[in-house]
Amino acid sequence: MALKRRAAAALVALGLFTAAAVPALAQDAPKVRLSTTMGDIVIELYPDKAPKTVENFLQYVKDKHYDGTVFHRVIDNFMVQGGGFDTSYVQKPTRATIAHEGREALAKGGPRNVVGTVAMARTGDPNSASAQFFINVKDNAFLDPVVIPAGDPVPKFEYQGRVYENVPRQQLMAAPQLYGYTVLGKVVSGMDVVNRIKAVPTGAAGPLPSDVPKTPVILNSATLLK
Repeated sequence: MALKRRAAAALVALGLFTAAAVPALAQDAPKVRLSTTMGDIVIELYPDKAPKTVENFLQYVKDKHYDGTVFHRVIDNFMVQGGGFDTSYVQKPTRATIAHEGREALAKGGPRNVVGTVAMARTGDPNSASAQFFINVKDNAFLDPVVIPAGDPVPKFEYQGRVYENVPRQQLMAAPQLYGYTVLGKVVSGMDVVNRIKAVPTGAAGPLPSDVPKTPVILNSATLLK
């Protein structure tokens, strides 16, 4: 670890890399422990890939927003979602929503929506994410942000089996269905807990018509580990 740090510092000193270009070591990535009624889950976050998204999530952790919330949407073979409702299924107030960083995160080498990754939930508005998050329990490629090819107009663009030609670049950049969901981290411990959560029986509860665990899965606390 120390050797890697010294090597990176030497490269900066030699002018081969700028400080901003030195990738964050995995060991330096912040980690958050989600202590649930079914066990602990530890997630590793990537501020070098989605800085504003991670900052927003960590602020909710520091504010204890997640403590006492439930996983209110659980769909086996898809994802488990939480961070928005208390144990009475009352939606908790949130801060202002954040700008979508999905494409930028992918461009920096961030992960896609594959098993074990953690992403921000949102409404149909790409810039509507606030506190709710979900953990992918399968590879959900259809949730990935779509990278727009170079050119203006874009000479050729393929989406969901259709081919579009000479489309103005801004039209594609602004299309809500192409934004996908921003991945901010992944589970590094406790995926067995996630798999137990995804398998619980679900139904309706409070204002939610379906997919709510019949026995509440409570997120007792979210704690920043480093």
